[in-house]
Amino acid sequence: MTHVLSLLIGWSMDLLFGDPARLPHPIVWFGKAIAAFEHKLNKGRHRQLKGAFTAVFLILATYAAGLLLDLYLPYLAFIIVFYCLAGTTLIREVREVFLALDRSLDEGKRQVARIVGRDTSELSAQEVRTAALETLAENLSDGVIAPLFWYALLGIPGMLAYKMVNTLDSMIGYKTERYKAFGCWAAHIDDIANYIPARLTAILMITNPFVTSPRGGFPERLAFVRRYGRQHASPNSGYPEAALASILDCRFGGPHYYFGELFDKPFIGENERMLTTDDMKKAVLTNRTAEVIMVIVIVLLYTAMALTTT
Repeated sequence: MTHVLSLLIGWSMDLLFGDPARLPHPIVWFGKAIAAFEHKLNKGRHRQLKGAFTAVFLILATYAAGLLLDLYLPYLAFIIVFYCLAGTTLIREVREVFLALDRSLDEGKRQVARIVGRDTSELSAQEVRTAALETLAENLSDGVIAPLFWYALLGIPGMLAYKMVNTLDSMIGYKTERYKAFGCWAAHIDDIANYIPARLTAILMITNPFVTSPRGGFPERLAFVRRYGRQHASPNSGYPEAALASILDCRFGGPHYYFGELFDKPFIGENERMLTTDDMKKAVLTNRTAEVIMVIVIVLLYTAMALTTT
């Protein structure tokens, strides 16, 4: 039951506080370690091999650190859970994008640039809203459901290792000239680590009993996700994005610039309508409900396991 208490306390802290801006954060340390390896090794020959070494070494080292924490400092597990979840901060950032857009397009573009990797300088107001909601859906998987999934499977070590996997992908897992070879392994490992969580996230989103959709109920939403989820350039990101597009009856995707290079992403959905603040509120409710359901499922699983071993 220690795992249950750690989960509930850490998750509750994320709900209340979000990411602690003024405290040391493990993800910042992960980023510094990745940047140091990339600066040292992403040059000359055998970049793919050096990138593979970087990814595998950092993931295994993080898992080992998690094992030591779990063994010698188990009472601090709730802090790791708190640090590894990003649901509240993500929702706050997306809300701020919509509030900033109400003031001016320039403010909206500056605000959305905080949470997306694409070039935002030429985005329209509609594209800013679309980018924010796509990120909200994708990061529900990356920032909440996937960490919880790996916590349920492998405890604190698995949760920490997943965050290293995800940080590696977000920093070097791009098909640009600089990262294509060096970040290849990081991107593929992230694809594997998110394969089940991304699809689980989509299921949790479309089973939401509190959100109605013009597209109909669960069978219609599931058909939409199955149709469009696989069309995304990523093998995983398309599923939560398609789930949200089915709920909002809108269209995501399309061409975007990353690091000065154009990536022609397929569209998800067909209804190219204007997005509104009400859509953002519905998306936030979808995220929160999926998050709550996931936590309840894990608590029930751990409780059942505890009862069967006593």
